[in-house]
Amino acid sequence: MSAAAGAMPGIMPFPWEMVMHTGLCLLRLPPHAFWALTPFEFFIMTGGLKPAADRLPRAELDRLMDAYPDKGDEDGCGRE
Repeated sequence: MSAAAGAMPGIMPFPWEMVMHTGLCLLRLPPHAFWALTPFEFFIMTGGLKPAADRLPRAELDRLMDAYPDKGDEDGCGRE
């Protein structure tokens, strides 16, 4: 029984150290408030609902690279 031994292949353990550091040190929550949070509340407090940044689609990047090619020598440093 690998589950009883504590290691299951392909499953990452919960990052308690990181979560506790974020809640208790970075957010400076008192322990009673930290342990009373639901996982969703913690997710919200750590920016989980922040909108994702707009990303340039690959096709648009390719179009811009074709329209404005790098100039310079072969090492790509822009020196002529």
